[in-house]
Order: sequence, then structure tokens, then C-alpha cells
Amino acid sequence: MMTDLPYISIVREAIGSKFYGSVINKYAYINQYPLLGVSKATFVTLTLQGQLRGCIGSLIAYRPLIDDLIANAQSAAFHDPRFLPLTPDEFQHVAIEVSLLSEPLLLEYTDTADLKSKIRVNEDGVILRHGNHQATFLPQVWEELNDFESFFAHLGMKAGLGSDPLAYHPEIYTYHVEKIKE
Repeated sequence: MMTDLPYISIVREAIGSKFYGSVINKYAYINQYPLLGVSKATFVTLTLQGQLRGCIGSLIAYRPLIDDLIANAQSAAFHDPRFLPLTPDEFQHVAIEVSLLSEPLLLEYTDTADLKSKIRVNEDGVILRHGNHQATFLPQVWEELNDFESFFAHLGMKAGLGSDPLAYHPEIYTYHVEKIKE
């Protein structure tokens, strides 16, 4: 089972390696947990005192799980454009959540009402794509933006399409996540 893997330890080690100059022994991890060598898309979310501190991920599985975890952990800690790089002190207190993504599936819909009837609030992660504009919200975002209209208004703003992105009839993809929390 995927939840039996040491996700949080790998993320902590990946972030810590940037502070302490250590090296992650990926081969030892893969030898012990062969599923870490299988391609999988992940998101790494960091929170500090309940507030978002970094969140970076992959939507499509294109590299081994261990490499995706390491890259997304380091990016969430040091390269999320919304935040300054994580400090060593913050690292001691940061909470980690790993989301394992299913493959995104195109959701066919005719209009907003049809889309609203097909989106599963609190279950679906959503990718909104129109031309060169794209944004995603993990299913966890439904906890804060818990109605369809707010969710899509904020997703549209994130994508650079304004608060009524469905007026453009964008492509919508949905996915699910398996969450692993510290």
C-alpha cells in the first residue's frame, strides 16, 4: 500500500539536506521500498502554525516517486513564489502534508450548471486550463472555499482568468488525492 512508505521522512530529509549539506540515499530507500521507484505525481504542502508556508507539486507522473517528493519538498520550502525561503528555525516547526495524485481526467461538461452537477465538492481536485492559463486546487482547498462559486472564482483568479473563468468554457480536469500528514 502507498501509505506505508516513509513520505514525511523523505520530505524532511530533502528539506534538511539543503540546510545541513547532507545527501539523501535514494537507492537505499528504493531498495527498501520499491514503489518509490515508480512514477507518481505528488504535492508537498508545508504549514506553520496552521498557515500555508509553501505548496508545490506535480500534476502528471513523469518521474520516480522519490524524485518527485524530493523536488517538490525543496521547491515548497525554498522556491514557492508566494513566500520567502524557509528558515532553519521554521523548519523545526513546520508541518508536512504529502498528497499523492491520481491521474487527472478530462471532465466533459456543457455549461456551468452541468459542471456544477458533476464536480464533487470536498472530493475532487480540479485543474482549470484555457489557452496558456492554468491553475489547480487540491481537494483540500474545498475546506476553505467550500462552495462551487467561491472555489471556481478563486481558481480563475489563480489562473489569471478573473473571477468568472467558466465564461471561457475552459477545460476542466479532476483528480483525487491520498493525503499523508505528519
